[in-house]
Parts: sequence; C-alpha cells; structure tokens
Amino acid sequence: MFYTTDENRHGLAHDPFKAIVSPRPIGWIGSRGADNSINLGPYSFFNAVSDRPKLVMFSSAGRKHSARNAAETGEFTCNFVGRDLVEQMNISSAAVDYGVDEFALAGLTARKGELVDAPYVAEAFAVLECKVTEIIEPKSLSGEASENIMVFGQVVGIHIDEAIIREGRLDMAIARPVGRMGYMDYSEASDVFEMLRPRV
Repeated sequence: MFYTTDENRHGLAHDPFKAIVSPRPIGWIGSRGADNSINLGPYSFFNAVSDRPKLVMFSSAGRKHSARNAAETGEFTCNFVGRDLVEQMNISSAAVDYGVDEFALAGLTARKGELVDAPYVAEAFAVLECKVTEIIEPKSLSGEASENIMVFGQVVGIHIDEAIIREGRLDMAIARPVGRMGYMDYSEASDVFEMLRPRV
C-alpha cells in the first residue's frame, strides 16, 4: 500500500505513522515551575540528539506542563523508564491540572537535582540533568508553525544506579528499558545482542 500524508487515506483503523517510527525511547521529564510546583510527564517524542555536547530533545504537542516549566526555569530532568517503573510512568501520564504533583500521584520519590533545580525520580536506574539550550516550534512544508514545541537541553549531570553496571557497562538485561510503539503498545528491550561495524 501507499498513501500521501496530506490526505492520510491509509484505510486502516488507526494511523500507522507512530507504529512505523518505533520503538521510541520515553522521555520521562521532571520539571519545576516558576510557581515552585513540580511536574513529571512521559513524552514518546524524545531522543538523544548528539554526544558532543550531550544534547537531548523532547517534543510536546502544545505547550504542556513540562514544556511550560522548562521554558520558565530553563531546566529539566530525563528519567530512565525501565520495566520496573512502567506502571508509575503510565500513572504520571494522566491529564491533570497544572500544579498537580505527578510524583506523589504515582507513588514516586522526587529528589532535587545536583546541578539543576528540577526534580528527578529517585527510583529510576538513570537520570539526565539538563539545562535548556533552545526551544523551537517546527514548521510544515507550507511554513506554518505546527502545534508542537521542541525543547532541547544539554546534559550537565548524569545519575546511574550501580545495580545496572556490569563489567564497566550498563547491563540492559537488568535495566530492561521500555520503548513506546504505536497505538497503546510498549516494548521491553532486554533481549540484547551485539554487532560490530564492518571494517572496510
């Protein structure tokens, strides 16, 4: 099958776009507002952007709480979502009013960052502390701004639970990272294999 995205006539029960671009890592974003309220929300449009410098990005459909807080304070955290915390991550996705503490809602411990004044999930296997470098509104082919807000941050500090370190590496079979698939589907990436790049 083939279809054009301007009309989106795929004939399927659900739009397959996000199922094709998968699995996507989950940016579990911790933030603090200018009013000192704290927020925790998962974003499936999230990824690392570069290693030097260490940059990450999350994209919000509209100016949701995490994007608002990051814009107001210039700081946020990215919390690793493993299989052990997937239920809490899902609870934190609830559409609640601004100012509601999703850490408390999900039964998680909010801990203040070492280098940023944003909370992180103390129970997470790994955490990235980030400072905002830029916020952009991506445009369509017509030049119109989309409804999305992209927040870029430079990683200034990293927390790692030593329970997932084996022989100098993070053991993903222990960490069991969770990715977002299409629809309401998730995947667990604990079945790990290694493949070296060819030498030409």
